[in-house]
Amino acid sequence: MAEQTSHRPSPAQPWTEKWGGLLFVTPFLVLFGFFLLWPTVAGLWNSFFNKSLAGVGGEFLGLANWREVFGDPAVWSSLKNTLVFTAMSTPPLVITALVMALLANRAGVFGWFLRFAYFAPFVLPATVVTLIWVWIYQPGFGLVNGLLTSAGFAEIDWLNTENRAMLAVVITTVWWTVGFNFLLYLAALQGIPEHLYEAASIDGAGGRQQLFRITLPLLRRTTGLIVVLQLVASLKIFDQIYLMTVGGPNFSTRPIIQYIYETGFTSYRIGYASAISYLFFVVIVIVSIAQFKLFSGRKEDLR
Repeated sequence: MAEQTSHRPSPAQPWTEKWGGLLFVTPFLVLFGFFLLWPTVAGLWNSFFNKSLAGVGGEFLGLANWREVFGDPAVWSSLKNTLVFTAMSTPPLVITALVMALLANRAGVFGWFLRFAYFAPFVLPATVVTLIWVWIYQPGFGLVNGLLTSAGFAEIDWLNTENRAMLAVVITTVWWTVGFNFLLYLAALQGIPEHLYEAASIDGAGGRQQLFRITLPLLRRTTGLIVVLQLVASLKIFDQIYLMTVGGPNFSTRPIIQYIYETGFTSYRIGYASAISYLFFVVIVIVSIAQFKLFSGRKEDLR
């Protein structure tokens, strides 16, 4: 006869074990809901109304704001400028940061100086950075034009020429923000076990082979993270463009966030600005998902 085992009911969990964790996360949930979740829902709700910053209006428009967004040439022009800036700034910000990290990681005694020099611009505020570079780009007495004239070339009005202004902003952005990506790469490099390089040296692998067979494969995940972060940061460009060119000349550098700002806080059309914001939000989500899919598709790592 099979031996029957008695199942005794487990004692009830103490109240502190059952609800204690929820109490710890409650402050975060309250702040998350108040400062992120509620503004997100409220912004989407406002996009269906004729809301004004001046407090007038407020009638329900349905999809009228959204139809206007898709037919507004300024929306697509500013979105194009944003995508152009992202495409121009992301590759140098990733590649330059990697090169800088490789140099600092192998610099030996002078590594501290390279780390300081590479990261120092990142701590400067946007106003200081733009003031420095506006003076550098100035015709007549600016550093860049001084170098051009000394080499026999003509001066360029960098910030007031349509096909030069975006390049000038990209150069400024790379100089200013590459330090953050540099730190991420440097931390990843310092986490690679040294015995992998020692074993590769014993097997006869040179520096180039170690770079392409060990270092870069092990930095794949870090590169994916940096690319995603940089794409999102570049898509949200506003500060340096607004301070350096105010979106000019002839709106050739105006990003979509500046157009949202002008629509909501200059034209006082909060409802329409909310609709543009959510279109831009969808673009950011699509780009982020595509990048995650791209870099998570190859998971082979060096063991």
